[in-house]
Amino acid sequence: MATDNSNISSAEEIKQQANEAFKANKFHQAIDLYTKAIELNGENAVYWANRAFSHTKLEEYGSAIQDASKAIEIDPKYSKGYYRRGAAYLAMGKFKEALKDFQQVKRICPNDPDASKKLKECEKAVMKLKFEEAISVPASKQVSVAETIDLQTIDVEPQYAGARIEGDVITLDFVKKMMDDFKNQKMLHKRYAFEIVLRTREILMALPSLVDINVPDGKHFTVCGDVHGQFFDLLNIFELNGLPSEENPYLFNGDFVDRGSFSVEVILTLFAFKCMSPSAIHLSRGNHESKSMNKIYGFEGEVRSKLSDKCVELFAEVFCYLPLAHVINEKIFVVHGGLFSTDGVKLSDIRAIDRFCEPPEEGLMCEILWSDPQPNPGRGPSKRGVGLSFGGDVTKRFLKDNNLDLIVRSHEVKDEGYEIEHDGKLITVFSAPNYCDQMGNKGAFIRFEAPAMEPKIVTFSAVPHPDVKPMAYASNFLRMFN
Repeated sequence: MATDNSNISSAEEIKQQANEAFKANKFHQAIDLYTKAIELNGENAVYWANRAFSHTKLEEYGSAIQDASKAIEIDPKYSKGYYRRGAAYLAMGKFKEALKDFQQVKRICPNDPDASKKLKECEKAVMKLKFEEAISVPASKQVSVAETIDLQTIDVEPQYAGARIEGDVITLDFVKKMMDDFKNQKMLHKRYAFEIVLRTREILMALPSLVDINVPDGKHFTVCGDVHGQFFDLLNIFELNGLPSEENPYLFNGDFVDRGSFSVEVILTLFAFKCMSPSAIHLSRGNHESKSMNKIYGFEGEVRSKLSDKCVELFAEVFCYLPLAHVINEKIFVVHGGLFSTDGVKLSDIRAIDRFCEPPEEGLMCEILWSDPQPNPGRGPSKRGVGLSFGGDVTKRFLKDNNLDLIVRSHEVKDEGYEIEHDGKLITVFSAPNYCDQMGNKGAFIRFEAPAMEPKIVTFSAVPHPDVKPMAYASNFLRMFN
């Protein structure tokens, strides 16, 4: 279809506005504007590639790959199309696909030093992957890392002045001292870090894949969303809402780690509270509690830097024991991502999931961790490239089938820290304000009081943190794209 000149010039004006929105980190607005430019002139590869970049910033890698592929289809010699698609593949951990795109960028721009640098990093990542695959042990022969750790052999040096676990009990005094040390950028001794993670492992192993929580009449319960290594914002939640205790219980709904550069501090704090009082804090697995994500988005590098290589393996093992979902008072279903590609899934099906593994690429466990709601009815492809999008009709059917009232999920940054969708039947809560130091969003948590269990949403803004940038420990190639 021919595009007339007035459409072409209008599209260019809108593209300029979109570029300004992008520079101001208003990525949703940028996507809307690039979409308008595309509607006026869909044959301009730049608009598609720019929209792909905006999707990448919102972690919508599936949509980014689609848009970049369209840019390539329009102009097979447009290097940025391959560049954007390669970056999205990298972010998803699909190194081999990314490598092909960066090889193409290098062919088109042989003298571009940036293209050469990124291609080299990508080649390194693929080589590393091949090496890891070659030396990997089959699951049936793997030995539990936890069982190879003997705490008695790890000495605590006399000059160590930080928090100490005395005897067999993790006390509130210990947790407070540890949090205070973290606040002052002092690390916990690795002996005590191991001890916390090993004890948490024992507690989590005994839990079912779907945990039932009972809030007695007159008592309250708080649900938090993604924290993503933003330790100082976690401290702020505790300032605003009190420390976790049996009288003040919390559920943290996955994605405790990655991106933020204080992920070790966050996870050790949450795990220590779990050890102190298992009913004071409940923890759900998120899509970032997995080896593939931790390798790319910083947690693995951070653990290696602050603790040890063995601790990397131990966290990976213990993340596989985290429950996948919670039901509060038989009425509120809490899950990190969302719902399923088929109707008729019952709570009993979720209880029956064998969760003690790395997340698979399809099936119920994958969808629980990765799916997102959509405004339209029915189901659609995931903008992330994993899981799916599900509409309000899917939400209502699931609630009806399981005699539930409400779904609370996390997984997506929201400008106000939360969003209520699907006629009030689904709430997204996200607890990492000014996500990655650039999104400008608020954080939120939800308080429920029994017996009414009406959601009371509290929002809050980011607090200052020491000058360590997000993604400081992320893999080299990912830092190049951020």
